[in-house]
Amino acid sequence: MDFQNLVDHMGAMTCVVSVERLENGGHGDIRIVTGNRAYLDSIERPMGNVQMLTTKFKPNSLYTDYLTRDLNFEDYCYRAAVEKKCLHSYAHPDRFDVWFNMTFLPVVPDEGNLSFCTYTMEINPVADSQRLSNVSADLASAILETTIKLRGTTDFETTMADVIKDIRKLCMAKQCCILLMEPVTRRCTVLCEDIAEDAPKKPMAKIVDDSFYDLAESWEETISGSNCLIAKNSRDMEVVRERNPKWYRSLVDNHVSSIVLFPLKSGNERHGYIWATDFDADNAPKIKETLELTTFILGAEIGNHLLLKRLQILSARDMLTGVLNRNEMNNYVERMSNGQVSPGKPVGVLFADLNGLKQANDTKGHSAGDELIRAGARVLRSVFHDEEVFRAGGDEFTVIVVGITAGEMEEKKRQIRERSGNDVNLAIGVYIEKDCRNVREALRKADEDMYEDKRNYYESHPEMKRRHSDAH
Repeated sequence: MDFQNLVDHMGAMTCVVSVERLENGGHGDIRIVTGNRAYLDSIERPMGNVQMLTTKFKPNSLYTDYLTRDLNFEDYCYRAAVEKKCLHSYAHPDRFDVWFNMTFLPVVPDEGNLSFCTYTMEINPVADSQRLSNVSADLASAILETTIKLRGTTDFETTMADVIKDIRKLCMAKQCCILLMEPVTRRCTVLCEDIAEDAPKKPMAKIVDDSFYDLAESWEETISGSNCLIAKNSRDMEVVRERNPKWYRSLVDNHVSSIVLFPLKSGNERHGYIWATDFDADNAPKIKETLELTTFILGAEIGNHLLLKRLQILSARDMLTGVLNRNEMNNYVERMSNGQVSPGKPVGVLFADLNGLKQANDTKGHSAGDELIRAGARVLRSVFHDEEVFRAGGDEFTVIVVGITAGEMEEKKRQIRERSGNDVNLAIGVYIEKDCRNVREALRKADEDMYEDKRNYYESHPEMKRRHSDAH
């Protein structure tokens, strides 16, 4: 067949791809046989940052001469050329900041052990909503249902548990999971997962530990510039082994024989990954189509959810020290007084106030004073849980602990003294009430106890200058 004549009659960027058939049913080399002028220009005169590995086209070259090996591209070429299927994909590969509208069509006849298909592509700088919505009716219905669930929810995490179950069933996979990544703390958390009843799989929550972030971070390189990774059989899993042997061993140890992995993003920010394991290889195109669209939606929804969580944290946290702020303390005390928090249980209150802050500010500047306040917060956080420590204002801190005894609070006080060292000196007052509803009385008594401790400190250290607010 005159392949050049064939592609020259195509208006869009088009090439002919050859696929070498192997006796075991797999494929060997995949080559770009020839292309029309528009396709050659995409290589030799690339637009924007859509640049291949080379700017010179050589007929019948391996496709990996032009782009990094891509299992998704290989799968589509094989299905179109060997299985004679008409395929379409609309994707945003990580290697290029554009969207590709791709069509693969079978070409006959075969020549010996070579089969052929055409590969036609259109490049969109931004996502085309019409292209994204051009999916089968059953998939469109499932995606619409997911969108409605997420937009109407008041409990995001519970709704996501329902969504991931729907996705697993739609993909006909044994396990499906969404993992979130926090780059600042370098920690991973499982947002949701669903496991088939007959799947001998360990829940990801039991696998993910403090070191898991390093492994998850390596997946970007394993995907290697594509928009996802689909390893549907042992041959594809060998590619995973070559690119990421540590992850491959983990998959094998957990009896994973196939996996599809998609990054979850909103804009250019990566929030984590979604994956499905142990699916029917013949179902791979539908799974890819399903997850391409769902990740586009889920990435945005998860991004909004995480942004709201960050805003809530910012509104509740003191920016200087990282402990909870006075507004959160007031709200907590109000709920506790009204019997909304552990009524009938004892509550312990500890007041702590920095000694010598004015001298630090006067002699070393306000930055030294700020560091002293941060140091005081660090000491308290090393003794108490984060949700128990509040910055009441200035250099004053309040700790509120439910279910603590007087002896335990005295031990906490001793630990604060021990961990303060020479740099931090805290005036401390404590008080225990038998019922959380009397927390305001505990606050008043602890405050009085703290000022008595502060008075004793300055009597013992007359050289320290007291600020006006130190006087009770």
